[in-house]
Amino acid sequence: MQWRRCPIKMTWTVKRSRFRTHVAGLSLAFIFTLFLFFSHQDWLSGRNGARENPLAYTVRGFRSPKGDANQSHSLRSLWREAGYIAPKPLLNLSSQQADGPAGEPVGGGGGEGGSVRMGAMGLGDSMSTNNSLQKEMGVGGRLSAQPYPYILNEPFKCRDSTPLLILLITAAPNHADARNAVRMTWGNESAAMGLGFVRLFLLGTTKSPDPSLQSRLEEESRVYHDIIQQDYLDSYNNLTIKTLMGMNWVATYCPRATYVMKTDSDMFVNTEYLIQKLLRPELPPKQRYFTGFLMRGYPPNRNKDSKWYMPPELYPSERYPVFCSGTGYVFSGDMAELIYQASLSIRRLHLEDVYVGICLAKLRIDPVPPPNEFLFNHWRVSYSSCKYSHLITSHQFQPNELIKYWNHLQSNKHNACINIAKEKNGRSRNRRFHGERPP
Repeated sequence: MQWRRCPIKMTWTVKRSRFRTHVAGLSLAFIFTLFLFFSHQDWLSGRNGARENPLAYTVRGFRSPKGDANQSHSLRSLWREAGYIAPKPLLNLSSQQADGPAGEPVGGGGGEGGSVRMGAMGLGDSMSTNNSLQKEMGVGGRLSAQPYPYILNEPFKCRDSTPLLILLITAAPNHADARNAVRMTWGNESAAMGLGFVRLFLLGTTKSPDPSLQSRLEEESRVYHDIIQQDYLDSYNNLTIKTLMGMNWVATYCPRATYVMKTDSDMFVNTEYLIQKLLRPELPPKQRYFTGFLMRGYPPNRNKDSKWYMPPELYPSERYPVFCSGTGYVFSGDMAELIYQASLSIRRLHLEDVYVGICLAKLRIDPVPPPNEFLFNHWRVSYSSCKYSHLITSHQFQPNELIKYWNHLQSNKHNACINIAKEKNGRSRNRRFHGERPP
C-alpha cells in the first residue's frame, strides 16, 4: 500500500508546484503591465496623479541628443499632452489681433491632430466673473494683441535717449500718496546716478464713486509724465493684464532699453544697489535674462478661500514652473517683447507671477538666481541701514515709512555698517574685560 500511494502523492506534489509556478508568473506579468500603464499615465494632462508640470520638465530636462528635429518633435508632443500651446512666430505688436486662434499649432489648423486643447492655460468658466480677463478673448477665441485702448500714455519717453533701466510699478489709481512717496525716494531719477532712468506707474480704471478721481489722475500725469493707463478694471485679478501692458509698452515704445524691473508701489527698492550689484553697467548688457526671488516647486493653492486659489480645471498639474515673486523681478530689455508675444497664445491666468513664469517656460528661458539670495525679499525685512544698503527689495511699506527709511539710508549709506561693527567690537571688549568668551 505504501508503494502504491507514493506515485499518487508525488503526482499531486508536482501538480501543485506547477500551479504555483503559473500563478507566480501571471502575477509578475500583471504587476509589470500595471507598472507600464501607470508610468505612462503620469504624462497625461489633467490627471490628479501627475507628478510635475510636463512643460517645466520638458524645458529643464527633455533634451534630445540626436538633434533639434527630434527635440522639437518631443517638445510639441509633450505640449499637446499637457494642454499647452505650441509656439508661434513672433507677431507684429501693431496688429490688432493674433495671427490665428489661440491653441492652434504652428502653421495653422490641421496638422498632427488639429488644434491643441487649452488645458492648464484656459481661464475657463470658473473665472467668468472677471470681465476684463474675458474681454481679451474675441471672436474665434483669439487673444488680441492690443485688447485695451490707452487712456494715459507716454509714448515719447525714450525718444531722445536709451535708458539703462525702466521701472514698471503697479499702483492703484487712488494711491496718489504711494506714487508720490516712490517719486521722492527709490523712483527718483537721482537714484540712477545719471545712467538713464524711466519710471512708469501702471494703472487700470476704477469703479470709485469719486467722480474727480480720473481728472486728478490726468492732472498728475500732466505734471509728472510717468503714468500709463488702459481701459480695464484695476483689480488684483487683473495684475496679469497690468503687467502685460507694461511689457507691451516697453516692446513698443522703448525696445532698446537695457534692463527692466517690474515691482509694486508698496516696495522699498534700493535702486543704487540694484544698478551697482546686479545690472553692472560697466559690463556688456545681458540678453534673455530674468531674475528675482525664485519660487521653485510651488504647488497650486487649492483652498477656495485663498487669495491665491488656483482651480484644478485651470491648472491641473501639481507644480508650477519656476517663477519669480511678483513683488520685484528684473529682466533684460529684449525679454519684454518675447514675454508679451508668448502671452498672445496663452490664455490669461489671474496669478501674474505664475503666468509670467509659464511664458518663460514656453520660451525655454530659465530664471536665474541673483548673486545673493537675500537681494530680493518678498516680505518685510526689519530695518537697519546696514541691511538695507545690501538688499534690493523689501515689501509692505506705507508711504510715510518709505520716505522715513529712505532718507535715513541716504544719510547713512557711506557708513551704514560702521556703527554696527563698532557696537559688536564694543560688546566683544566688554566680554573680554568681564572674563566672558565672545559669541
